Amino acid sequence: MECISQGRSDIRTAAPGSGVRQATRSKPYVTYGLVAVNIAVFAVTATQAHSITNNQLSQLFFDWVLAPKLVAHGQWVRIVGSGFLHYGPVHLAVNMFALYILGRDTEMVLGRARYLAVYLTALLGGAAAVMWLASGTATAGASGAIYGLFGAMTVILLRLRQSPAQMLVLIVINLVISVSLPGISLWGHLGGLAAGTLAAVGILFLPEWLRAAGPAAVRRIGWGAVAGVAALSLLGSIAGAAALS
Repeated sequence: MECISQGRSDIRTAAPGSGVRQATRSKPYVTYGLVAVNIAVFAVTATQAHSITNNQLSQLFFDWVLAPKLVAHGQWVRIVGSGFLHYGPVHLAVNMFALYILGRDTEMVLGRARYLAVYLTALLGGAAAVMWLASGTATAGASGAIYGLFGAMTVILLRLRQSPAQMLVLIVINLVISVSLPGISLWGHLGGLAAGTLAAVGILFLPEWLRAAGPAAVRRIGWGAVAGVAALSLLGSIAGAAALS
């Protein structure tokens, strides 16, 4: 996520019926809320651990970190809870900066409800990938969901007929960083990227491909697509847990 600072793109107004909201100057309250929740959870873990830098020693961190073998024993809160944990202040700061930069534009274009749905779906997708492909790890952080926003913003740019080149370069650079540095969950990032991308495609392109008639049909198809990706992600985690049992 170190390269996210170049990731904000100008968003042009879209035609009605495209699935993209008209650009407004409304505040990105969902993004602010997500940042606040992540900071609050970090504050709880730091308080419990009596340390800002070693907050992973807290009870809440132990209870929520994504440890696939513990999920397989029924501790399902880890699937979602781990997405709000961070290893120390640097990890938190980098992810929250990325969330703010990407989130405010994505929220403006998709609208608050759909944006939150895409974010949470990406979080579930990242967890599913970890359950299947990194079962021996203990994973935490909002990065999987943030990678989903990378994918969603790329889809938005394509829908608005703008070049996604800058966003694709950022995705590649951040994936290279994920491979190069130890302790970073590559599979969690890839899972979140895939889920967020598919959810955004379902919102912005699927209604047109299915020739949806009218705004109501566009909304139903878009929400159905997001629900489908989220359900598949959950099923992936369930299947991963079953394989570990």
